[in-house]
Amino acid sequence: MDETHGYCPVFHRAVELIGRRWNGPIIRALLDGADRFGEIRSRIPGLTDRLLAQRLRELEREGVVERASSFATTVPHYTLTTKGHSLAPVIESIAQWAAAWEPTGSDPVGAGTPDRRRPVRAS
Repeated sequence: MDETHGYCPVFHRAVELIGRRWNGPIIRALLDGADRFGEIRSRIPGLTDRLLAQRLRELEREGVVERASSFATTVPHYTLTTKGHSLAPVIESIAQWAAAWEPTGSDPVGAGTPDRRRPVRAS
């Protein structure tokens, strides 16, 4: 870590991976038990087939997701690797943060200004 500026390229790479659009929800769906392409897609409104396939391939290249298919069916299923499962507390922490700071029915991600955000829970 560059102590003079607080920049760590390893941290930056990790944040970019889980923060890339759709990756967080895909990982969360897999943590919640979804394992088929259609099941993952149905849990994430607005995610297209093309983007889901692209993100799953990316997560597979990064060692977070594993794609497998059996002889009994040609439909592949996806599972989290050990590396992927280790993201569970990170994803849960983000979910807790979002529940506390993002009001239900808020603007889509990136809309509005940060100063409009107020904690949902009393301090």
